[in-house]
Amino acid sequence: MSAGWYLRRLSRMGPREVGGRAGDAVRRRLWRSARPDCPGVTGARFTAVLPAGTVGAIPPDAAKRLVAEADRLMYGHAEYFGVVRDDLNDPDWWYDPKTGRRAPWGYAFDVPYRNEDAVGDIKQIWELSRHQYLTVLAVAYAVTGNERYAERVAAHLRSWWTANPPLRGVHWISGIELGIRLLSWVWIRRLLDGWPGVAELFEDNPVALNQIWHHQRWLAAFPSRGSSANNHVIAEAAGQFAAACAFGWFPSSARWRADALRSLERHLRGNTFGSGLNRELATEYHGLVLELGLAAVAEADAAGVPVPASVRLVLLRMTDALAAVVDNRLRPPRQGDADDGHGLVVDGPGTDRWASLLATGDAVFGRLAWWPAVTGTDVRTPLLAALLRPYATEGSARPASRPAHFADAGMTILRGAAPRGQGEIWCRCDGGPHGFLSIAAHAHADALSVEVRHDGVDVLADPGTYCYHGQPEWRQYFRSTLGHNTLQLDGVDQSVSGGPFLWTRQARSRVLVTDTADASDGGTARWSAEHDGYQRSVHRRRVELTAESQELRVVDEVRGDRGAVRLAFHLGPAITADLVGNRAVLSWTRDGEDRSAVLDLPGELSWRAHRGENDPPLGWYSAGFGRKEPSTTLVGTGFTDGGALSGEFTTVLEFRG
Repeated sequence: MSAGWYLRRLSRMGPREVGGRAGDAVRRRLWRSARPDCPGVTGARFTAVLPAGTVGAIPPDAAKRLVAEADRLMYGHAEYFGVVRDDLNDPDWWYDPKTGRRAPWGYAFDVPYRNEDAVGDIKQIWELSRHQYLTVLAVAYAVTGNERYAERVAAHLRSWWTANPPLRGVHWISGIELGIRLLSWVWIRRLLDGWPGVAELFEDNPVALNQIWHHQRWLAAFPSRGSSANNHVIAEAAGQFAAACAFGWFPSSARWRADALRSLERHLRGNTFGSGLNRELATEYHGLVLELGLAAVAEADAAGVPVPASVRLVLLRMTDALAAVVDNRLRPPRQGDADDGHGLVVDGPGTDRWASLLATGDAVFGRLAWWPAVTGTDVRTPLLAALLRPYATEGSARPASRPAHFADAGMTILRGAAPRGQGEIWCRCDGGPHGFLSIAAHAHADALSVEVRHDGVDVLADPGTYCYHGQPEWRQYFRSTLGHNTLQLDGVDQSVSGGPFLWTRQARSRVLVTDTADASDGGTARWSAEHDGYQRSVHRRRVELTAESQELRVVDEVRGDRGAVRLAFHLGPAITADLVGNRAVLSWTRDGEDRSAVLDLPGELSWRAHRGENDPPLGWYSAGFGRKEPSTTLVGTGFTDGGALSGEFTTVLEFRG
């Protein structure tokens, strides 16, 4: 990174964080030459096994999907972030199949992992070494009893341990990677418990013991600090705690366990609003943190380690919040960054992540009457539920009805019945904080944006994330104001970016009106908010969803100086748009049925449709990390007139069925 970036990054740190990072730098220099061996371990035994009958409780269709995925992996095939791999029979742990580059060897903290030209795409390299594909193979062994799955797991773990000795290479740089990898190892050991070679692979294997010990020593020494203490610190603490519970064989295990539990409790509370939504306001990280928290508590219950009540309460609130914000197809908002990260993978493709989390929440906390129905099945729920003790929720003040406005997070969900009984109209309105902590690493410049779905289909879509490192123009686009359904003034973002995970000035939003009465009851749901990101001008937006007319009305107002306006509406990839003047006729198909809507755009602006443009990027949708596809973006351009009540623009979306 440039010297300017380091100065900007330093400016977002407090004195305590600066001191902690200085200490980390000294420790890294000392560790370059001082690499102690793991203390001797005798009589180690693994006792955190699954209760009898657990595997038999896995639903047959979920088991079938899982085994099909395991067989694909056995043939060497996988896909990560849109890149297909066929080299998993004998993987090169440092190779990036996207760029064809191989990360350099050397002391871990010398590897320039942010430099794609030198290392390759670091996400591609790191993902395989989270060993979550090995947990899938381990479940396949537990389900089928076929030892070829266990033998493949053992061969790959031994290969990885040989290729990645402590503190050497790219896999010893990031704490989140070490934490998630430890959690995978715990579950691999648990799921292979019936295999005759499992003790020789883990507790009777000096190489494995050395790796487990060094992973925990690393995590104890280099926790994410201060402005970086977001989802990363949760993964670090969860992995450290899980390993210290399940692999509690070392002299430091009790201390590591206690320290990790304190960190987990503190940061789960710190990373979560009182309403239960994640403070990063990035939905994928809400899912990641919830998965990690549930997995950590499962290890505590398996080991008989008491957990503060506040930990379970935060996880309960997160689960209820997730149940409240999903649409009628169980899809949550697409807000902020998303990198397809998971805490624990034991399912095959086609398993709904969010339905799985709600199913686990039902098993552990009990569903509320207003929760959406979950009809899918998964492997993870019966495995976690077998370890987690049921939580007594009396006195926990769970919502009596489905929340629609989360004041602390600034998220409001407007709902109404779609025409002809076609599910629901779902609209997310964003009037919340820009992001979490001083750098707001995973935030987008999306203040006052809306996201609209019809029966689960993205109509006005949040385009997503696509990438983190190596493609700065795409990173900038997908987190920009123009890249969201909101208004841009004078060609600048509402918040100022100082780097791919750094914001140096953050817009402040304020919700003015919320009336979230369900529009399906014949009323009108309303929301209004404003933000100050343009400094000399204020952007205010009103949104109304009316049941009788099946109409969503968006009114944008700019108060303050005269300026050039760009108002963007990003359509989902399934939507076809026919734009004539300021009217766009939208059409799509859902479950074999044709559906349509009309989007009347502000006549004061000149409208143009953009699709799949590269220079500069415009008109794209990213369904997942590393993947993008062309979609239609409608952009209106014009000017405000200046004055106290200037620049009002009205957009009307009418659903026709």
